[in-house]
Amino acid sequence: MAVSLSTGLLILRLVAGLTLAAHGAQKLFGWFGGSGVKGTLQMQGRLGFKPAPLWAGMAILGEFGGGLSVAFGFLTPLGAAGMFGAMFMAVVKGHWKNGFWNSKRGIEFPLQLLAAGVAIGITGPGNYSLDALFGIALPEVLLFVILALAALLVDIIGLLISRGAAVAPAAVKPNTNPS
Repeated sequence: MAVSLSTGLLILRLVAGLTLAAHGAQKLFGWFGGSGVKGTLQMQGRLGFKPAPLWAGMAILGEFGGGLSVAFGFLTPLGAAGMFGAMFMAVVKGHWKNGFWNSKRGIEFPLQLLAAGVAIGITGPGNYSLDALFGIALPEVLLFVILALAALLVDIIGLLISRGAAVAPAAVKPNTNPS
């Protein structure tokens, strides 16, 4: 692989992977202004995911674990699929209803991370990765596609389980003033 391609993949992996891992650290440790495990469990429950600990664990694993895996280029197809699964769920469950722009909590940001995960899953980690250093030669594209499809299936199950549940909007007082 050419030096420039491996360097570009390294930069993409580090930025996208560490960004996602930081979001996972918010959910796991409460770092960077996050809510920690307790808040993550509550959020999963409010969103209708049952059992909440299972879904919270998958969100944390996809974000923190997937992000670190991608950043370091270690078991890259697994990390990239975790990144894809976590961001697909974030787009559909949390951001789609808000439109595109991140300023309105839209899909712009999670879509970028989803696309980075897919791109890395398809191209592989490049030569500057732990996979290359340790000689881990996985069938990258095939394995990524299989794992991404499995993540998508899990996401669909989660969306069906949580269907109809959403964070309750502020109570609207009925208009009792006859006009």
